[in-house]
Amino acid sequence: MFGYVVVNKEELKFREFNEYKAIYCGLCRTLREKYGIAGQLTLNYDLTFVVLLLSGLYEPPHDTRALRCMIHPFQKQKMERNEFTEYAADLNILFSYYKCLDDWRDDRDAAKLFYSCLLKKGNRKAALVWKKKARTIVSLLRELNQKEKEEEKNPDVMAGLFGKIMAEILACREDVWESHLRKMGFYLGKFIYLMDAYEDVYDDRKKGCYNLFSDSCEQPGFDEEIREILTMMMAECCREFEMLPVLKYGEILRNILYSGVWSRYLRVKKERRQVKETK
Repeated sequence: MFGYVVVNKEELKFREFNEYKAIYCGLCRTLREKYGIAGQLTLNYDLTFVVLLLSGLYEPPHDTRALRCMIHPFQKQKMERNEFTEYAADLNILFSYYKCLDDWRDDRDAAKLFYSCLLKKGNRKAALVWKKKARTIVSLLRELNQKEKEEEKNPDVMAGLFGKIMAEILACREDVWESHLRKMGFYLGKFIYLMDAYEDVYDDRKKGCYNLFSDSCEQPGFDEEIREILTMMMAECCREFEMLPVLKYGEILRNILYSGVWSRYLRVKKERRQVKETK
């Protein structure tokens, strides 16, 4: 379900992209050091966004290094890490572990069960550090899973549950910014869930899998209605973001929120238009 909160590389300056890449590489390195290769494989752009946002808001001290890695064995890569890199890595492992278990229960995908076994030790480690958040995230994932089994088709209910998960991830501290971060995460999470359902709806119907839009995707005006809903979700998310005093990484974050998150939507629209033209 992750992979939607990305940069629009073409609109970034070289300096900004290098800063983004350094945060991404720092998260990758942290996942590898704390949770091994299995943890490293959970790396995604959405949690890179979390590191950028929290780092830009709180401006903690950074550990900047140039190191080689398995992906780049011959040339050292700049990596930036701070306390929020560790935080994002821990929360990513928690979410990934329980998501694998849910996928196993739903689809009986043996690969997901095997992967959850690889993440089990890391999950226990992260859950000890973030006990309250772990309980909240697990509870919400279970409720989301149960609603999917019940074939719930109310977008506010389903997207709202995932929105609460993202709200819990973004709200890392109980302080003056917590309310804005929670609201921002809530609407961003709703966007992610709705976009994921929109992208997969026709494949899910073929496979007989649950999808929020399986009953409405053939109705006239479906695409336009989804576009309007997604626009409203991101408008609310961006409104909360602009209330935060973020200076560092501000332009990168705006690139993601105002442009990057629409990359997959535009690609899906283009692919479906081409299919229709072919027919």
